[in-house]
Amino acid sequence: MVAGTDSGRRRKHWGWGFADRQPSRGDLEAAAAGIRERLGFGGQVEEPVPLEAIELPAPRIKPPAGLEELFAADRYERVAHALGKAYRDVVRGFRGQIDDPPDLVAHPRDEGDVTSILEWCEADRVAAIPYGGGTSVVGGVEPRVGDEYRGAVTLDLQRLAGVLEVDGVSCAARIQAGTSGPALEDELRRHGYTLRHFPQSFEFSTLGGWIATRAGGHFATLYTHIDDLVESARAVTPSGTWESRRLPGSGAGPSPDRMLLGSEGILGVITEAWVRIRERPRFKLSCGVA
Repeated sequence: MVAGTDSGRRRKHWGWGFADRQPSRGDLEAAAAGIRERLGFGGQVEEPVPLEAIELPAPRIKPPAGLEELFAADRYERVAHALGKAYRDVVRGFRGQIDDPPDLVAHPRDEGDVTSILEWCEADRVAAIPYGGGTSVVGGVEPRVGDEYRGAVTLDLQRLAGVLEVDGVSCAARIQAGTSGPALEDELRRHGYTLRHFPQSFEFSTLGGWIATRAGGHFATLYTHIDDLVESARAVTPSGTWESRRLPGSGAGPSPDRMLLGSEGILGVITEAWVRIRERPRFKLSCGVA
């Protein structure tokens, strides 16, 4: 799997969702009429600037020798990784305003690749930006870096995906950081478990992103935040690998996991974590409330 794809489907280069879900011109016109009638305003229907029409500066850097196969610099990769998914990001992407694209996009296959990429970035003064599902709404994935850097590389972690281990006795699972919400639940379902963490960005966001941003589960009624579900985490930093000790719970002062929870990717690249899981519910009840 490479960036911008999910089971072979390409994501939009400018906003939320898959490219094959974009409404047709006829559907847009039909919807616009109803919107104008209800809101009392609205102009002509606009469509996103085509990918091929977006102007980009040439990459300032080249991939390091021996790691070329991990990097991409084509137009789609650079545009798709330039912005998050806040409203301002979607508007800029829709209009083709890509002011700060990454020079390169890296697709590490494992933790060793992450280490090699970070070592090169540190040695060559290249900014490294961790990227999970790209659903950031605070500008966290934008390659806006200062002149002290020769360029910027986005580390897309979607290849570091999968449930590595399930501990049924302790009700915990070791999961790679690039695993998306749906993929994570699909794999746990085979074992009869669920993480039951459903943030609004669930469809495209990843476990590593949840930890880095201290994500809240909008549809959770028991453990609302990812903080309550993390037993330990592991990350690669320019100074080496960092890992907290896996414990079912501790009251011994500050929790080391808080170093990564909410760190927004500035302290290291989260690669995996042990998280608390539970048996899948046997019954489900839904109702509407007026």
